[in-house]
Amino acid sequence: MKNISLVLFDIDGVIRSVENSYRLSLKKTVYKFSGWEPSYVDIDSAKNEGIWNNDWDLSLELIRRYVKKKNLKLTIPSREVIVKCFEKFYFGGDPNKDSSYWSGLITKEELLVNKKFFDLLESNGIIWGFVSGAEPASAKFVLEKRLGLKSPPLISMGDAPDKPDPKGFIHLSKKLLGDKLGPSNIPIAYVGDTIADVHTVINARKEIPSQKFISIGIAPPHLHLESRLKERNLYEKNLLNSGADIILNSIHELKDINFELF
Repeated sequence: MKNISLVLFDIDGVIRSVENSYRLSLKKTVYKFSGWEPSYVDIDSAKNEGIWNNDWDLSLELIRRYVKKKNLKLTIPSREVIVKCFEKFYFGGDPNKDSSYWSGLITKEELLVNKKFFDLLESNGIIWGFVSGAEPASAKFVLEKRLGLKSPPLISMGDAPDKPDPKGFIHLSKKLLGDKLGPSNIPIAYVGDTIADVHTVINARKEIPSQKFISIGIAPPHLHLESRLKERNLYEKNLLNSGADIILNSIHELKDINFELF
């Protein structure tokens, strides 16, 4: 029996590891303007506040906090300056040009799934798509160029308000299942690695309470090292306490979930 459902994915930390790309760009950007490099614990702690889905904004916020904490007489850069600096580290070239011209950290990202993963989901009756805060160029690069997906259903930066606003999540759900969501429709799940992702599902339930929405959490790849088991357990507990319905040990466990049980 096929497990008919719609599963939408975050990209960063779920489809690809960004510890040595987005997160490293964030660290380098903060260091450039403050002389302090935040650790992965600092970044995770901030993201667990549930409002820092955009890494540009988080970079700026961490600089502000550090300057205030240390009472430094430093000029806080504008958001525009932060974006340019971040993009230089991350893309290493114009994101609007062909990716063959890029030399930044994006070219070194580790993929956490392959195309066969999505083929298997389809064979199990699962419809899929992506809702991400990543820039369109970055999201399409990983989905189309690296994974080989053809015109994947995608909401990325600029297509909808930032998470945890559920508008992008709901919009793509309606596009893939028809405009009318509600009790007669199949379950809709969202897989993400942050509290903002969990809150996106919770906010969608408030918008359409009759539709079955499921929040699936997974700890980001850097916490899956054996040496970080304690931090991972705490991180997963925070996701559950924030409202996640289930926590995956591996993204590949998704095929075994019976969404009708939720």
